[in-house]
Amino acid sequence: MPRASTLRDASARPAFPLRAAPGPARETLALEHGAVEVEWRRSPRARRVTLRIDPTSGSVVVTLPMRAGRNQGVALLRAHADWVRERLAALSPRVPFIDGAIVPLLGRPHAIRHRPGAVGGVWLEGEEIHVSGDPSFLSRRVTAWLREHAKAEIAPRAAIHAGRIARRFARISIKDPRSRWASCAPDGTLAFSWRLVLTPPWVLDYVIAHEVAHLAEMNHGPRFWAAVARLTPHADAAKVWLAAHGQRLLRYG
Repeated sequence: MPRASTLRDASARPAFPLRAAPGPARETLALEHGAVEVEWRRSPRARRVTLRIDPTSGSVVVTLPMRAGRNQGVALLRAHADWVRERLAALSPRVPFIDGAIVPLLGRPHAIRHRPGAVGGVWLEGEEIHVSGDPSFLSRRVTAWLREHAKAEIAPRAAIHAGRIARRFARISIKDPRSRWASCAPDGTLAFSWRLVLTPPWVLDYVIAHEVAHLAEMNHGPRFWAAVARLTPHADAAKVWLAAHGQRLLRYG
């Protein structure tokens, strides 16, 4: 049985299940330069204590081997307090989905406009995303609309690419993973992050082509990359774009 293949976000690493947590799964800890949010995880695959920054939540993820104690994680955090501070400071500002926020729909800036007295949910007018209803539901409605918009953009492109290599996918799933942009499962299910709808069309096209190519080659060998090259001319440029801007996409919503 082949393993699922994934296209990962370069700014994050895979997240493993939390087992036998060393205390609260999340907590605020005081370091030399101020308080930080810490997320504790355990991994049977971890051989040492590691730190990384989750760009979605802005928290520090500490992964512990099964036999490591919380005190080892705290010691590593304190020893690398400057690194933590620098990485958190380098994160792009959060962009909550509120009235007036600018969202790069397919790479083009669109302003969110709250229309509390209107009806119709969410709709586009030029380069504005209009949202009706109570303000407490605004963020949720924009997120749901972007997920639907992502699927509407991705599904036909995936069908075209799959046809070009004489393959079929089982279905398309839209999710919000923290450590990957897309994946192809052994059963032919293609999963994509809704945040890809924020990228320019040629970047989106590359990610779709990448996963469709896995329908033929569930690996990253020469034949796989040859298939990607046949499907899209933008692979190299798109990988550079995602490496440079991927973290920023995770700060929306």
